[in-house]
Amino acid sequence: MKILIKGMIETSLLDWDGKIVSTLYAPYCNFRCPYCQNATLVLNPEQYETIPFEVISNFLISHRDWIDGICLTGGEPCLFEDLPEFMKKIRNLRMKIKLDTNGTFPEMLKRVIDIGLVDYVAMDIKAPLTFDAYKKSARIESKELLRKIRESIDLISNCGIDYEFRTTVVPGLHSEEDILEIAREIEGAKKYALQNFSNRDTMDIEFQKITPYKIEDLEKIRKFSLQYVQSCVVRGK
Repeated sequence: MKILIKGMIETSLLDWDGKIVSTLYAPYCNFRCPYCQNATLVLNPEQYETIPFEVISNFLISHRDWIDGICLTGGEPCLFEDLPEFMKKIRNLRMKIKLDTNGTFPEMLKRVIDIGLVDYVAMDIKAPLTFDAYKKSARIESKELLRKIRESIDLISNCGIDYEFRTTVVPGLHSEEDILEIAREIEGAKKYALQNFSNRDTMDIEFQKITPYKIEDLEKIRKFSLQYVQSCVVRGK
C-alpha cells in the first residue's frame, strides 16, 4: 500500500515541542481506540482529498526560512510500504522529520531510523503492556501486536535519536496506577507525555459522555511518574 496524505496543518507549534512544523496526516490504522478523534481518517479516508506531494513540497520550500520540518502522523504512517521513499523526499527538502507511531511496526521503524530518516519519534503507549489492557484501550485482537509494541519500545529507547513515549489518559480506561505501571515499563525513558483526553468527536460515541481528568489530577500522576522516567509532561491543559 502506497502512502497518501489526507490532511495538512501548514503551521503547528504543538506537534513537536520547541519546533515549528507542518503536520501531515496519513490515513488508516490497525488500532480502533474508542477515544480516537481521527475516526474518519482511519475508517473512511476516501472522504478527504489526497494532497499531492508537490503541494507539500512547494509549501515547505517557500517557508523553509522558518519551518523546521514535518510531523508525520495519522492514522499510522508505518503501515505504508513506501514510507522510506516518502521520507527521503522530505529529507531532500532539508527538513527535519518527526514520526508518530503506535509501535506495531518495529521492522519499518528500525528501517527508517537506520537509514537516518527520523529526527524524533513519538510512540503512543495506549495502556499497561498486557493484552487485556490493550484490547480494552486499542481494541486489538492479536497478542503478537503486543510483542511488537515491546520491541518498538526497546528499539526507540536505545536507537540514539530523540524520542518520547506518550499516553492519552482516559477516565475509565486509565487509573493512576495504570499510568504508573506504564512509567515503570519504560523506566529510564527520556520523556513521557501525559495527554489529556478530549471527549469531542470520539470513535466510540459513548466516550463523548466521559468527563476528562482535571489537570491537577494529571499533574499529581506526572510527579509520581518521575520516579521512573527522566522527564514527564502534561499536555492538553
